[in-house]
Amino acid sequence: MVEEMRRLEEQLLAAPAADVVANHCYGMFELGALHLGARPPRLSEARVAIDAFAAVVEALGERLGEAAPTLREALANIRLAYVQIAEAAGGGPA
Repeated sequence: MVEEMRRLEEQLLAAPAADVVANHCYGMFELGALHLGARPPRLSEARVAIDAFAAVVEALGERLGEAAPTLREALANIRLAYVQIAEAAGGGPA
């Protein structure tokens, strides 16, 4: 197990930090989408994930490298989905 952890650390150190952070952003996007897709939608949980995603994307901007434009587009899309789902659920946008 210690050897496996060492290998994982080496892999992380070998990857550009922007790529690792972008990967975590995709995870926050997925988490938000899962909560939006729940029946009924879990709006407050989705909002936490979306706000965390936004905080990273907006704070780092172009420092996210090649992933920056894709992440900005994904953020815009999930925000729009949140508003549409919240309105349909009667919760209105927050």
